[in-house]
Amino acid sequence: MHKNHPFHLVDVSPWPILGSFSALILMTGMVKWFHLFNTNLFFLGITSMLMIMYQWWRDISREGTFQGLHTMTVTIGLRWGMILFITSEVFFFISFFWGFFHNSLSPAIDIGMMWPPKGIQTFNPIQIPLLNTLILLTSGLTVTWAHHSLMENNYNQALQGLLLTVILGIYFSMLQGYEYYESSFTISDAAYGSSFFMATGFHGIHVIIGTTFLLVCLIRHLMNHFSQIHHFGFEAAAWYWHFVDVVWLFLYVSIYWWGS
Repeated sequence: MHKNHPFHLVDVSPWPILGSFSALILMTGMVKWFHLFNTNLFFLGITSMLMIMYQWWRDISREGTFQGLHTMTVTIGLRWGMILFITSEVFFFISFFWGFFHNSLSPAIDIGMMWPPKGIQTFNPIQIPLLNTLILLTSGLTVTWAHHSLMENNYNQALQGLLLTVILGIYFSMLQGYEYYESSFTISDAAYGSSFFMATGFHGIHVIIGTTFLLVCLIRHLMNHFSQIHHFGFEAAAWYWHFVDVVWLFLYVSIYWWGS
């Protein structure tokens, strides 16, 4: 079909509607898990969601890489979409910081008018949290190295930089999981527990998403999907990773260091 415009009019796809249904199953499964302690529906939702994500993103990779539908005009739209998405994520985290500072700067009488509340043993900010900070800062360097290598058409260095970033992302998640396992307080321990686990937990989920994003880019790089001038999928992953990095710095300074 001939077209006389640079825009991408997407083909009919089953993935948006199926993705919506799998999100409904996932949410219902979480309700069932929390209230009836049964995880069957939750895992069904997770499985269907992962299968749909794989097939949907596979189609997008085909459109952008092999069918040539991601023209420069379309790429500008994709860039703005990613910028606005990251902006919405920034406001998402602002709400957690707002709640944290509201509770910490004027502690309620219910928690003894002190912060952290009495009886809560906080984490030492110069142990695992500091190591995690160094890991994320290093991963920010390695993803930038990979990006510059890609722009210079250096296949091997881009591969090494991406591989190191993915490994560091996995290492961060493992350390945070260990920290949660060792924690002396829970999400139900006053406003401190809620603020701590909501903010660091959602950041942890974002790290896992970002690591998956970069892993997909690594696989695509191995399959020669990227070129010097056509690699927005990787660029979007790098932007997202830098956002995750900056949020962690705010979390470390406010919750781990100042708030403890």
